[in-house]
Amino acid sequence: MSVTAPAAGSVALITGGSGGFGRALAGLLRERDVTVVLADLDRESNRQAASDLGAYFVALDVTDRAANAAAVAQVEAEHGRLDAAFLNAGIAGRSRDALDVDEFLRVVDVDLFGVVYGTEAALPALRRAGGGSIVVTASLAGLAPMATDPGYSVAKSGAVAFVRVMAPRLVGEQITISAICPGFADTAIIDPLRAEFDAAGFPVLTAGEVAEAMAAAWMGAEPGAAYVVQPGVGAVPYAFKGVPAARTATGETVAVPDALRPPSMR
Repeated sequence: MSVTAPAAGSVALITGGSGGFGRALAGLLRERDVTVVLADLDRESNRQAASDLGAYFVALDVTDRAANAAAVAQVEAEHGRLDAAFLNAGIAGRSRDALDVDEFLRVVDVDLFGVVYGTEAALPALRRAGGGSIVVTASLAGLAPMATDPGYSVAKSGAVAFVRVMAPRLVGEQITISAICPGFADTAIIDPLRAEFDAAGFPVLTAGEVAEAMAAAWMGAEPGAAYVVQPGVGAVPYAFKGVPAARTATGETVAVPDALRPPSMR
């Protein structure tokens, strides 16, 4: 990623902002004089986390579509604009063997639909600001699914696909959407397995390493890109494989009809 600093006076919203990647990112952005608004569940501990970081706080359950719109409206009302939305809220499943459908749906609701609702809410504000960026926290599990957590894998795969289909629709509006796909990282999500990582000597990312990649994606990501973040590797763009193209009866390759592509790609 080619990285430049955000403009002075920029405003960033971080969902799931009170812990893990969100908290680390907030600290980085505050060091760069960005106005940061943390969006998280309405708990005193979350409000305190924002205060400790010198950030603002807005209460948000990302699974509530109307609440996403209200949170962005509050950011604009209080800070005048929105330049970047980091859609970072996420949970993992804990049923490693049996399929727990209720848990599956809960994870998808937060990790996938939270991204869809957050994007819907942020886009009008980004347009009013003259452009901006949406950075989605996906996961390596969205590129290489984990059999131990089907809900998480499906949600993160969906989030990556959503980023890829939205990107060409937005480039003409100077809005970039991209995804960060970290491997195992030192956050609460790995708590149930932390002892196993330690026993195996398996390296995990720090929240700060992932936050650096998120911050870089704001100003330097390619539209629709998914950046893999791994220990000892850094952030590298994932090379998606193509699929075989359709061919005519005479063997000639044919393109997808224009009606199936957004105007920016015709």
